[in-house]
Amino acid sequence: MWWIYALLAAFFAALTAIFAKIGIKGVDTDLATAIRTVVILILAWGIAFFRGSTSTINSLTKQNIIFLCLSGVATGLSWIFYFKALQLGRVSQVAPVDKMSVAFALLLSFVFLGEPMDIKTIVGAALIIGGTLVLIF
Repeated sequence: MWWIYALLAAFFAALTAIFAKIGIKGVDTDLATAIRTVVILILAWGIAFFRGSTSTINSLTKQNIIFLCLSGVATGLSWIFYFKALQLGRVSQVAPVDKMSVAFALLLSFVFLGEPMDIKTIVGAALIIGGTLVLIF
């Protein structure tokens, strides 16, 4: 079941690139990111309230809050750089290079989370890195 959500995430990420490229024409990318963030904020809190997820907010630990906030900072910086890259480059170049995040995530999950690194994972990461280099150069 996880892979269905992952494919949906990938599909909506692709739409994000297309919609953002159209939407940032002649717009400061920091402003565009701020507008996008407000929309996401409203959508995310709306879903959390609708599904009753906010009832567990008191169970958050200090570690939960710190790392969720750090994740938010990383997301915000990712969006800022992504929008700037989209403004300067083509979606067909920027979106695939952005997916280099997959290779970074694999490496960081091995280093910081101790997740296993098998030959399949290493080959997959190498292919992503190789494809990214082909697109850049």
